[in-house]
Amino acid sequence: RHARVFRTGENWSVEDLQSTNGSYVDDVPVTKSVLRDGNFVKIGAAIFKFLMGVGVEASYHEEIYKMTIVDALTGAHNKRYLLEFLEREIARCARYRRPLSLLMFDIDHFKLINDKHGHLTGDYVLRELSRRLLGRVRREELLARYGGEEFAAVLPETDLTGARTFAEQVRRIVCDQPFEYEGDTFPVTVSVGVATVEGEDVDTNTFIKQADDLLYRAKREGRNRVVG
Repeated sequence: RHARVFRTGENWSVEDLQSTNGSYVDDVPVTKSVLRDGNFVKIGAAIFKFLMGVGVEASYHEEIYKMTIVDALTGAHNKRYLLEFLEREIARCARYRRPLSLLMFDIDHFKLINDKHGHLTGDYVLRELSRRLLGRVRREELLARYGGEEFAAVLPETDLTGARTFAEQVRRIVCDQPFEYEGDTFPVTVSVGVATVEGEDVDTNTFIKQADDLLYRAKREGRNRVVG
């Protein structure tokens, strides 16, 4: 026997049974150690995460909730959460007379990417684009996949000038570094529409349509550009 896990009162502990390889808690060798919620226990080649019953239930509910608000493919928030978040922010910004900006952006010629390189490559492009942009979005902001190859970014406390600057950064983050998947390297660009409200209470769908109309204007004017 290598080790044992046992309970004493309210506490659980792990005890090494003079094993050859030793037992570890969070990479620290132990002879006997009380386990805390979230500890990683290494016994031989196996690693286990220790969770109390309450912790397991909380983790389960957290994972279920995450599944309802996050797009499974890209890791960005989904359309459902975008609409909820945007509605709250419109109300807040109207109440305090603060600016709120919305970016709608779409991958240019995405169908051609799928047709030429395959749908697995298309999925990679969606994931990689999201990864690049999630690192740029602040905690109070939101990046969401609106549907297909279209994304949205909500920027509270950001006026039109600031939103245009952010949109241009988005465009450059995507186009300046080619995408590479399984030996294929290819350029990707986005077209961006930018809409801003300055403290007025607008309908959520109307606000989205304003940004969406500007997005399609960017496409009509040649793609790989910001309009707003």
